[in-house]
Amino acid sequence: MIDAADMRILSELQEDGRLTNVELSERIALSPSPCLRRVKRLEADGIVRGYRAVLDRKKIGLDLTVFVEIRVSKHTHDNAAGLQRSLEAMPEVVACHMVSGAADFLAEVVVPTLADYERLLTERLLTLDMVEDIRSNFALRTIKTDGALSLEHISTRSI
Repeated sequence: MIDAADMRILSELQEDGRLTNVELSERIALSPSPCLRRVKRLEADGIVRGYRAVLDRKKIGLDLTVFVEIRVSKHTHDNAAGLQRSLEAMPEVVACHMVSGAADFLAEVVVPTLADYERLLTERLLTLDMVEDIRSNFALRTIKTDGALSLEHISTRSI
């Protein structure tokens, strides 16, 4: 069960996952030992899945973001699973969702240039047997990315 202290921990860690335990315990007004126990429990329960550095895409030369709508040719479990495995294996695909609507999957692809996306599209995506159709939507400007997850919906009794 998540209580108010856990909620404060989760909020702080989403803002800065590099906080030391002492810094975190000061921010949430809890002594270091119980704070560390709570963090370890949140990690063990899979609520905190990990920690990572968030890189600036543009500053490392990844200037193009494409949202790729993919439709599967035959709606079978094997085709969907095969496409999922293929997309998971592509490092250019930074996020992917199975969706409802005109497409079956929506993938967020990040590459350096349009030529790199064309190569990914023609040499890897369009060669997959289970792919029927692909639509590409190019991001013109990023408004928000890597936002912290809202915790407002969680009642301290619901988890």
